[in-house]
Amino acid sequence: MTQRLYYTDSYLTEFEASLAGISEDGKRIYLDRTAFYPSSGGQPFDLGWLGGVPVTDVVDEGDRILHVLSDAVAIQAGPIQAKVDWGRRFDHMQQHTGQHLLSAVFLEELQAETVSFHLGAQSATIDLKIDALNPEAVQSVEQRANELVFKNLPVTVEFQDVREATDLRKASERQGLLRIVSIQGLDRSACGGTHVRSTAEIGPILIRKMDKVHGQIRVEFVCGARAVRRARADYDALSQISKAFSAPLDETPALLTALLERAAESDKSTRRLTAELSAARGRELYSRTPPSADGVHRTVLRLETITEEARTEAQGFCGEPQSVILVTGNNPVAILVAASKDSGFNAGQWLKSVISAAGGKGGGNAFLAQGSLPSGPLLETVVARFETGR
Repeated sequence: MTQRLYYTDSYLTEFEASLAGISEDGKRIYLDRTAFYPSSGGQPFDLGWLGGVPVTDVVDEGDRILHVLSDAVAIQAGPIQAKVDWGRRFDHMQQHTGQHLLSAVFLEELQAETVSFHLGAQSATIDLKIDALNPEAVQSVEQRANELVFKNLPVTVEFQDVREATDLRKASERQGLLRIVSIQGLDRSACGGTHVRSTAEIGPILIRKMDKVHGQIRVEFVCGARAVRRARADYDALSQISKAFSAPLDETPALLTALLERAAESDKSTRRLTAELSAARGRELYSRTPPSADGVHRTVLRLETITEEARTEAQGFCGEPQSVILVTGNNPVAILVAASKDSGFNAGQWLKSVISAAGGKGGGNAFLAQGSLPSGPLLETVVARFETGR
């Protein structure tokens, strides 16, 4: 059994241990005691060194903890020297204790229970059992959490039998002895993770965003040094936007909103003009298409791709009397057929008959129909049927 030193001292980063097991290649090590935290409870594993060799993974195997190394370690007489990467460890301590604090405040303020926690390389998330969160409520939670950080509340660890452990934020399913992490006057949670000694060491807490996931709300946040780095990156990005606008930073949201509104209006106008131009091209094509013996203006428009503009052009063509048009596309292989109301031609029925024979698929109504074909050579067969009125 591996003695877990991080259970009682999260700040321990250098220690000695005896070898309790080793793989043939010397890259998988078991120790009698370790300060290395294995992946568990949403918190990633520690990194560091064993005998000077980098540790690349730490795995909880129940009674034992496996240390995976980047290379074989040279085993000598006496204890093995070990060192935990403090930068990574302390970052995880800040995020994990910050999660306990945030979860307690979400429960206190909004009765939103934390369902799960995940600590990633850039940010952390908690999933809340709540239908929705508005920005004002989240801002209130963030402010309250930071006020508790400033109060420098003690964070303590104790061990209690599950039958005696009371007032836990979430009941534990474990049996026997529980490790309980408490934030004075705020939270008591069964947890095996590494934590700071006081809320002040969490540092600033910044809630980044919210997403609806599987009927719950996922809240992304950063704490401590991560929050400072993220705030700096956000400020630098906003400063670049401000510079582009040649305006003070505080005025850029309004300017950007106005710009987006103008762009949306311009896009809407462009789409309208494009549709009008396409319809005009259809009418112009009609004027250049002489009627056939039955008096119907019938034409074929060959394109690389059938676009929305092509569709509008076909409708413009058939906005004129006694008209039928077939549009073909090569990429993908497709056809579109349109007919005027007085043409006596049913576009949907005709399309269904030709694509069924060719093994294609599609549909539409009497005046506009569209479908696809399995291969390019079939297009010519379809065109021939159209031109002969079959």
